[in-house]
Amino acid sequence: MNGGSLGWRQRFKPSRFLIGEAPAAGPIQLDQRRVFILPTRQGLLFVLLIVLVLLIAFVYNNNLAYMLGFLLASVFFVTILHSFKALSGLVVRAGQHQPVFAGDQALFNFVLHNPGDQARPAIDVSLREPRTIRLRPGETQTVSLAVPAEKRGWLACDTLTLSSCYPLGLFRAWSPLRFDSRVLVYPQPAKLELPFPETDSGPGGQGQSKREGDEFYGLKSYQSGDPIRQIHWKAYAKGRGLHSKQYAGASSLELWLDYETTPGADAEARLGQLCRWLVDAEQAGRRYGLLLPGVRLEPDRGAAHNQACLSALALFGLES
Repeated sequence: MNGGSLGWRQRFKPSRFLIGEAPAAGPIQLDQRRVFILPTRQGLLFVLLIVLVLLIAFVYNNNLAYMLGFLLASVFFVTILHSFKALSGLVVRAGQHQPVFAGDQALFNFVLHNPGDQARPAIDVSLREPRTIRLRPGETQTVSLAVPAEKRGWLACDTLTLSSCYPLGLFRAWSPLRFDSRVLVYPQPAKLELPFPETDSGPGGQGQSKREGDEFYGLKSYQSGDPIRQIHWKAYAKGRGLHSKQYAGASSLELWLDYETTPGADAEARLGQLCRWLVDAEQAGRRYGLLLPGVRLEPDRGAAHNQACLSALALFGLES
């Protein structure tokens, strides 16, 4: 669960105390190898108090002062053990992570298990922002930590740090953990609501008009992605609101979304527009295919197909 033993050079490598050991794929159990302890500011002041009390006892040869100094020192050293036990024995593993769009918050999920009969009252769990949790004896708890997803592609998990100053705040015990875990970030959908391509352009460049062979069926409320030429302008002019003409058989036509013909100032703008069309087409119940340089996904619909298309956009031009 924790891997093999470490050599002396690896054991005292400074990076172990800051970012942890090599990333692990499975669960990690915290033991003496992974838990580090140092006095806090309050702990150093407590040491100064002990020295001062013992100095007074030495100068005035006061037995009560000696007793107080030794009592404080015993509390100080016993606290080290309790601080270590606040983290020792915990089992931590990475959970399932859901893909997100660029610009959103990616959630990294971690499962913490307390196998012993000791309560863990104050544990700080942090990737970038700390979150304090409490674990009862035998309890398993899932913790979700947010990280900004700034660009598309794979977002690797940062170092997860568990820490505690329990029980008196004199020591801080911490354990930096690294997991072989990542979140897929889709391109950010374009904000501009452009209609779908006017024709269903297939791989051969031949298209079929969306209205060809279809009969007028009726009107429906305008939805994002409806072609501009299907808008019923007469109804809009009469103040009846924005509606789209509906044709029998139109919903069964296959929509091809082609990177080469997608408008955009650069590659990221094109991918953002394709991402927007994919989301709108799925919501509209359309069958759609995706064409990228070197990638072709046949027309289909559904959550699995939508995720496959969005994943292709996320990893386009990047090393997976």
